Amino acid sequence: MGLATAAQADARAADTVGEVVAAVDRGDFRQAQSSIDAALAAPGVPADKQRALAFERERMRRIRLDFTLDRAAAMAQLRKSIPDLEEAEFDAWDRAGLIERMDIDGEPRYFKRAIPNLFRLSAEAAARRAPPVKPFSEGPFERLHPHHAEVLAAAAGGATSVAPRRLRVTQSLVVDADAVPAGETVRAWIPYPRAIDGQQEDIRLLGTAPAGGQVAPESTMQRTAYMERTAVAGQPTEFSVSYELTVYGRHFAIDPRRVTATPDDAALAPYLREQAPHIVFTPELRAFSRQVVGDETNPYLVARKLFEAVDRIPWAGAREYSTISNISDYALKTGHADCGQQTLLLMALLRLNGIPARWQSGWVYSDDAVGYDNMHDWGWLYLAPYGWVPMDVTTGQLDSADPALRWFYLGGLDAYRIAFNDDYSRDFVPAKQHFRSETVDSQRGEVEWRGGNLYFDQWDYRFEWQMLPTGNDATSTGGDNFNTTVGETRG
Repeated sequence: MGLATAAQADARAADTVGEVVAAVDRGDFRQAQSSIDAALAAPGVPADKQRALAFERERMRRIRLDFTLDRAAAMAQLRKSIPDLEEAEFDAWDRAGLIERMDIDGEPRYFKRAIPNLFRLSAEAAARRAPPVKPFSEGPFERLHPHHAEVLAAAAGGATSVAPRRLRVTQSLVVDADAVPAGETVRAWIPYPRAIDGQQEDIRLLGTAPAGGQVAPESTMQRTAYMERTAVAGQPTEFSVSYELTVYGRHFAIDPRRVTATPDDAALAPYLREQAPHIVFTPELRAFSRQVVGDETNPYLVARKLFEAVDRIPWAGAREYSTISNISDYALKTGHADCGQQTLLLMALLRLNGIPARWQSGWVYSDDAVGYDNMHDWGWLYLAPYGWVPMDVTTGQLDSADPALRWFYLGGLDAYRIAFNDDYSRDFVPAKQHFRSETVDSQRGEVEWRGGNLYFDQWDYRFEWQMLPTGNDATSTGGDNFNTTVGETRG
């Protein structure tokens, strides 16, 4: 094939991929499948485009796993909390977009977490619930906590890494029995932290099961411990990694009067540009930015306005990220978002306004709330002359008249979080051969065999953690009071 012909085939394939993505997004699955079949049967389709089309076929399957409820099932679930629900009430909330729905080939399908989300998004719906009503759960650091004051007091002398905590973790991944044929090799990747100066240090691997797990180089932006094990008939296939580390609280006392424009630095350039598909400067994003920022030009004050605007978006349980074609756009348009969706939206807005921004994510926990821990995403922004400073827009503003406490999470972090990822959608070491279950983040793990990827419905995970005395070494026991989380949702 000549160069011109190859280029034309590549362009046609790219157009087809874009058309298929749009068809899947609007729920036109039959059209998407027809276009995929025709494109893959055509000669000369580049391998990367073939893979992209194959993923759209997989994305449709995953969307169906998220949107499991028809109208009758959604109403039945809602009537468990509102026994006298009227159909007109349901329809009104549905029309307002408060019950997340996707029309797939003309059939309304509702997100499996749409009903619990409704009570977070609508005060009217929440008020209709029959007693007893459980309060919404939240992490202990989402409200004022003595630890916030501890960090500020310890940083009063100018230190930016303070109030350390020592932690021991065992994270496991358990593949369902017979999910993989007996005798086949199962390959697993479990998140593992990298050393970050001033944030998390003194990381000590205690062991893996099976033994001999391979920890990715510390330079890996989505670092993992890799293991292999042979599947046995009738038995689950288990993997785990154990380690200790010290995590620091962070605080940067930012004076807006000192903040200057972002310097022209090649090292910052990657954090200022679009990063398709999830950070794209769409017309809607530009319009929202203009509305929020107005005439403000000070980078810190711009960041604070954007932080405040994104913080106002209510939290709700999220679809799997791999099912969403542009997460920042989804967060902007849907009217609710979880931590990663809010973070990507804020990153897109910051970059659009000339403020470098980057991703970070991992796990959060607490030593004063028994059993609390969760996946969580946050980020960092660059403010001259301070450099990179943290931001956690989902935890957001704290309820305090003291500006240092109110804006704690714009320039600060608590010491109760492990970072696994310093970017998103980055390759693993060793590389994964099949599609990832989580194409953006890496917190639960990934698993595959030669026959394909194993999706989240074929395995489970555990996160066990134990606080240790600061400075404790890897040989100390510290007791057996591990806190365990199985299959929790993203924060």
